[in-house]
Amino acid sequence: MDVGPLPQLVVSGILTGLLFALISVGLTLIFGVMDVVNFAHGEFLMLAMYATFGATLIGINPILAVPVVAIVMFFLGAVVYRVLIRRLLAGPPSAVVFGTFGLLVFLQGAAQYLFTSDYRSIPNLPFQGTLHFGAVNLGEAQLVAGLGALLMTALVFAFVEYTEPGRALRALSEDRVAAQLMGIDVQGMNALAFGLGIACVGAAGALLMLTYQAYPRIGTEFALTAFVVVALGGFGSVQGALVGALLVGLVEVLGGFYISPALKMIPVYLLYLLVVLVRPQGLLGRR
Repeated sequence: MDVGPLPQLVVSGILTGLLFALISVGLTLIFGVMDVVNFAHGEFLMLAMYATFGATLIGINPILAVPVVAIVMFFLGAVVYRVLIRRLLAGPPSAVVFGTFGLLVFLQGAAQYLFTSDYRSIPNLPFQGTLHFGAVNLGEAQLVAGLGALLMTALVFAFVEYTEPGRALRALSEDRVAAQLMGIDVQGMNALAFGLGIACVGAAGALLMLTYQAYPRIGTEFALTAFVVVALGGFGSVQGALVGALLVGLVEVLGGFYISPALKMIPVYLLYLLVVLVRPQGLLGRR
């Protein structure tokens, strides 16, 4: 029985979904701990892509650049929390919305000024071959990016579930008042959560440079999908982000092939609306 291009599409959708998962895990982690929707999340992705491009220009291997960029983005996220987000949290809820949106506009404008609107890609990318698995053909760069995203997502999950700081983050997301009474440093944990969330999107940006080009508005494109993924899987749920991302990746790739590349997001939005009608909290989210 000839199944046609379906196996190829399914594998491509899974690999795409794994990258969406790593981006979305950072977003849902920040929301779960701090109850903050970071509208500038995509712009941190864009910064990470430019940082990876710069790292390769000075001779750093693209794969080695992934942990380096992730660490740099972690400290950048912690600084942004200390300087900006912490002060916004002291104001009304709308202050965080407008503050992170203003950060989006600033970072996007700064990138446009510094790097222009030109597309930047990694020169002499080492992963140019194609691997053949029966009827499935995969580019080496796509496979490396997907597996790298899976590894990073697993490391974040293990950190949150099995380490002492991770348990403190989970306690804070469950009940902030009880966490404070137990002696947990709320500001320190908030900075850790924001830094870790930005590190996730930083690693995703570094991996995306294996298959995409950097330009000032690329973060907005991925951020919109990440918001859909997080809402679909359930705000605050790391497992939900992974499940939602895999579903979105599959539906997007299948929709792009069987409907039209220009309309590939329509089935994704229809899936999201269906899930919201049945489970408003998302697939794995809590009421």
